[in-house]
Amino acid sequence: MCFTVADWLRTEVRTSRRTFLRCGLMAGAAAASFEYGRSHALAGVAEGAEPPPPLALTGARIYPGPDAPPIPRGVVLTSGKAIVAVGSQEQVSIPSGARTLDCTGLVVTAGFTNCHVHFTEAKWQAANSATATHLAGAFSAMLTRYGFVRVVDTGSSLPNTRDLGHRVDGANVLGPQIITAGPNFVPPAGTPFYLQPARLPELTDPGTAETLIEQALDGGADVVKLFTGSFARQDSIAIMPVDVVRAATARAHQRGKLVLAHPSNGTGARAALDGGVDILAHTFPSELTGPWDRSLPVRMREAGMALIPTLKLWPYEAQRLGLAPALAERARVNSAAQVKMFTDAGGQLLFGTDVGYMTDYDPTDEYVLLGRAGLSFPQILAALTTEPASRFGRSAHSGRVAAGMDAELVVLDGDPDRDITALARVRYVLQQGRIIYSRTLSG
Repeated sequence: MCFTVADWLRTEVRTSRRTFLRCGLMAGAAAASFEYGRSHALAGVAEGAEPPPPLALTGARIYPGPDAPPIPRGVVLTSGKAIVAVGSQEQVSIPSGARTLDCTGLVVTAGFTNCHVHFTEAKWQAANSATATHLAGAFSAMLTRYGFVRVVDTGSSLPNTRDLGHRVDGANVLGPQIITAGPNFVPPAGTPFYLQPARLPELTDPGTAETLIEQALDGGADVVKLFTGSFARQDSIAIMPVDVVRAATARAHQRGKLVLAHPSNGTGARAALDGGVDILAHTFPSELTGPWDRSLPVRMREAGMALIPTLKLWPYEAQRLGLAPALAERARVNSAAQVKMFTDAGGQLLFGTDVGYMTDYDPTDEYVLLGRAGLSFPQILAALTTEPASRFGRSAHSGRVAAGMDAELVVLDGDPDRDITALARVRYVLQQGRIIYSRTLSG
């Protein structure tokens, strides 16, 4: 039986993950348009329609990009929504009347992108009527306090996320831009065990796949998310047929949209790879069906597929499910090896944490695990900035600290080149030239 997105929305949820589904993983979301959103992490509302005045960040160590040398004791000058000058204190002239933010002893980088989030917790419900202060606090707690100026929502209720976007745009509430997948799609009888008895929309054949992908995109989804491998039971993984993956991906590509896939294991990763998926939304450490195929990372790179590691997710899930420590450690080792082989082959890594599904918002452990997997600070910075800008078509104006780029900046309390955990110690965040998070003001 084929379930449409409307059928999914009507499905009653009784599982322990009831709140998760009710808030919106249910892809019933395909009936309404979505707009990119902005939220304010300080007072809940923006400073008005006027563009922000010139702002000079002075005295910081500036990392213009992962492949550029740092500027010690530099200056970043913004005007309106753009960066207008970057350089040493001798090179940048601060105009009269500009505001100055003393960043002596701090570090400035481009704003971060989290490519794997979910707006599915209860606090995101009723986005059309929640107060601006409530939404501001929610954005601050989950995202902006950690430097995220842009996020990819990989599964939520599209109508509610649309309302969230309308609220933050209409009220001029500043915060991270949102790219959303809206509905998620699974193979036949492939709803993950932890979401049952609810059922996700099933792509039973190529024709159904084309129809449901069209519905989602017509409803305003910005990207498509497939479960090419899904834990339909805790001891078995349902795999989406390659011809179905290929049909769904082709239809999305015809509409100019990227496709992400949740693989679960090597077979799911191969289905995504052979089906032409653009981004693998997780590593695939499970050995439920045997050791993982060590040729896959190189094949992914050759196909131009990007990878979102979500390394922190595996110990989180192991603890939640009460798995033996040995299994948790094996998953960690496998996922780290996959990331290292992929990056060594020149693959494009995109930072993501599955936050919103995980209720531990702090990305520190992800940075530490990426470092333990062998990634350098420039590689991790690229995954946060230039690589997502490239993959999502924003490199011309985002991802670097340079004149002409959008004024999306993160100010860090510490140097991540010396201590990678400093990436999570955020002092200020600028979005479109405005300070949307300040640890001094937010506590």
